[in-house]
Amino acid sequence: MEGRSPADEDLLVTRAKEGDVDAYAVLLGRHQVAARRLATALCGSASADADEAAQDAFVKAWYGLAGFRAGAAFRPWLLRIVANEARNRRRSSGRRAGYELRFATDRAAPQAAPSAEAAALLTESRRELVAALAELPAAQREVVVCRHLVGLSEAETAQVLGLAPGTVKSRTARGLRRLHALLAARGGEDVGG
Repeated sequence: MEGRSPADEDLLVTRAKEGDVDAYAVLLGRHQVAARRLATALCGSASADADEAAQDAFVKAWYGLAGFRAGAAFRPWLLRIVANEARNRRRSSGRRAGYELRFATDRAAPQAAPSAEAAALLTESRRELVAALAELPAAQREVVVCRHLVGLSEAETAQVLGLAPGTVKSRTARGLRRLHALLAARGGEDVGG
């Protein structure tokens, strides 16, 4: 059950649609890091809200599996539910500012603990990036988060956010240019793109 081929994922989805909770847990295990990052980025400042949004989305996805189209990619379908739940939660709570993003550290095990100086610089860089991301218009912030923090492709981002692929491409380009300018104005580090 640990393989990652599309056929394996299709089998897991089929089993989950038949009520196999373990198969659904494997699917969620594969995509929960991306789902939580997306929820955190779109939900706003309260990490508890983001966690609740992701959990609510996982439950909604479970109950919505009957409507999942056979042969479709599971990850974008799940992340679209997460994005909608996070947006709804943000809107209902009325929070618009202070976006905090959790950034995953390198997935590889660290070779050595960073020095105190390096850790302080990394923390400051993250704060600057979070502040600059919060200044982006929501449409640009969402595509930049999906593409560069969650690691989705343009096609997946389009599917998750319900946009045309060309819109994703243009918003990403504008968002990265604006993010670069904001960071440069703060004296921060360059952003790739």
